[in-house]
Amino acid sequence: MFNENMKAIRKAKGLSQQELAIKLNVVRQTVSKWEQGLSVPDSVMLISISEVLETPVSTLLGETVIEAETDHLKAICEKLEVINLQLAQRKTTRRKLLHWLLITLCVGIVVTFVALVLCNSFYLGWDYSAPETAIVGVSFHAFEWLFIRIAPMILIAAIIGIFLTRKKL
Repeated sequence: MFNENMKAIRKAKGLSQQELAIKLNVVRQTVSKWEQGLSVPDSVMLISISEVLETPVSTLLGETVIEAETDHLKAICEKLEVINLQLAQRKTTRRKLLHWLLITLCVGIVVTFVALVLCNSFYLGWDYSAPETAIVGVSFHAFEWLFIRIAPMILIAAIIGIFLTRKKL
């Protein structure tokens, strides 16, 4: 009788065996054994179960409880609402993260461009007779050449992305 009542009340409250086990600080298998009638909780645990399920101990041990279908649907609706809110928060968080990453990218491009302008292509006066400095000079020249050609397109795309990910009022 206890096992059937506990299972019906747990389902009516919209709790899974795992959720109930977590609230009772036991493993899920223990709750499963109680509901299958393979074991019985001690008196202290019985009081904890009644508190978690918000049901008197006498109801847990008493007559059969009939599972209410409307409570079950209500619990499902509440869980879906919570999931929907979590998904909305995750979407908002990702949008904010992308927004700030795009702003950081724009700032990085502008800072790099300013640094290149201030350096005034110092590799042109580079001493290419030493192999080590020649490699550094060629590498720096290749970076600057690619940056000047690709950075404006990336900057424009990032600015468009910033406007598309801004907070809507």
